[in-house]
Amino acid sequence: MKRVFYVLFVLMSWLPMVGQGAEPAGSPTDGVPGEPAELRIANRTIFTFHATLLGESPAARAQRAQAVIEEALRGTDDLKVSVDRILNSQMVLLGGRRAFIVAPLDLELAGGDTRETAEQAAAALRQVVEETGESRSVRFLLKALGFSALATLIYVALFKGANLGRRKLRGLLPKMMRSHASQIRVGQLPLFDMQYVYYVIDRLLWLVYWIVAFLLSYQWLSFVLSQFPYTRPWGESLNVHLLDLLRYLLQGVLHAIPGIAVAVLIFFIARGVSNFSRRMLERMARPGTIKWLTEETLQPTTRLTSLAIWLFALVMAYPYLPGSGTEAFKGLSVLLGLMISLGASSVVGQAAAGLILTYSRTLKAGEYVRVGDNEGTVTEVGMFNTTIRTGLGEVLTLPNSMITGSVTRNYSRVVQGQGYIVDTVVTIGYDTPWRQVEAMLVEAAKRTDGILSNPRPQVFQTGLSDFYPEYRLVAQAVPSEPRPRAELLSLLHANIQDVFNEYGVQIMSPHYLGDPQQEKWVPAEKWYTAPARAPDERDAGQR
Repeated sequence: MKRVFYVLFVLMSWLPMVGQGAEPAGSPTDGVPGEPAELRIANRTIFTFHATLLGESPAARAQRAQAVIEEALRGTDDLKVSVDRILNSQMVLLGGRRAFIVAPLDLELAGGDTRETAEQAAAALRQVVEETGESRSVRFLLKALGFSALATLIYVALFKGANLGRRKLRGLLPKMMRSHASQIRVGQLPLFDMQYVYYVIDRLLWLVYWIVAFLLSYQWLSFVLSQFPYTRPWGESLNVHLLDLLRYLLQGVLHAIPGIAVAVLIFFIARGVSNFSRRMLERMARPGTIKWLTEETLQPTTRLTSLAIWLFALVMAYPYLPGSGTEAFKGLSVLLGLMISLGASSVVGQAAAGLILTYSRTLKAGEYVRVGDNEGTVTEVGMFNTTIRTGLGEVLTLPNSMITGSVTRNYSRVVQGQGYIVDTVVTIGYDTPWRQVEAMLVEAAKRTDGILSNPRPQVFQTGLSDFYPEYRLVAQAVPSEPRPRAELLSLLHANIQDVFNEYGVQIMSPHYLGDPQQEKWVPAEKWYTAPARAPDERDAGQR
């Protein structure tokens, strides 16, 4: 028998001589790679054939080897597995019979050493022989069942113990949170809302519980499968997969540590530079140092400087972040950039308008302004919009781009000290002396609570129309007066009407078309016609 194999291998040895002038002595298909065929016995992989040998395809070689091995395993003889070298190939023997041949052509296509590969295949075959004997042993199977039952009891006990531990911790959690809630405070204000903290910790306990349950189930299944010969490869593969996963995660963490350390160092440096720049800007904002850097522009300048420093630090630290070189990370970066470029054009415009308002100092919080048809006190100048509170119970939010594109009247910028300007326009006929009109307007301003007498209210003749002159009264309001400007103007207009009625002067506003037969003014005895009541009557009614 062995001589026959020698003759066959002499023929096989001629195959490598193809292309060197020698005629091959086998099939014309010898050495041609075919579809790889796996030799699998008792649920365990023994070897994978890659080349056609002596006219047999890899699938035929695997089928022939499987038939020989299964026939040998069905016997009761003690099967010995060995490897015998024949010329440049290795033959795996099972009980003195040829099981299969590991030829150089298989290794040339798959890669590896012939002898080493044959020894590995023989070791796998020995394990199959051993497991076949175990599967026929009633004692071994009973022992495997006993170990599996014991493992199941331990698994159930650990599973219930994990569940009990989670419930115990969940029951102790409110008490622990109440005992430590008073310690986590900023002054008298609790730093965290205990309701949300309880929810987060409860979710974390739930997550840890299910991770432990998954690991217990995984190890129990792997152990039980490893006890029986046929399912042992599955149990071993489960262990291998888990170990490979842990090894992969550990290697990823170890490889990421240097990059993370560099990124953290960059962020600490950026934090120090940001704090230094903030202190430097605070010193430069002192009066007389830099004109454009004032108390109003200090905060946005500090924020912009800090933003630029942190963006630069992020760009520097980006290559050192874990996963920054992966295609997923690059794709996400491109997606975010595309979203920002498509959707942030108006946002950038609003932010630029906010910077223009801040550094041009067109308006600031506390000033009374008029933007287009909107008038009120500025409460906040933000990056994207400005908030104005009117005297009519309204709060207006104006986009900064609208303010920069409109004419802004600031009634608080030119006053002496704090406060704001109030003004109004009346038109009186040419038959009324202008000196009398100016005196009446000043008198009405003096009667209005909330208007300063110093500086003195002024009257300007702003136009000489076809039928009447135009008079503008300009005065300064008291800054400490809580009355809104709209209410103050309403009171001023009421006093102007009273003064002009006292002196019998007709107000020609809004349009003059001709002299009426009777002058349009209200005598004092008709000021409180029902349902209006005099001030003394209102006070008596309230009492």
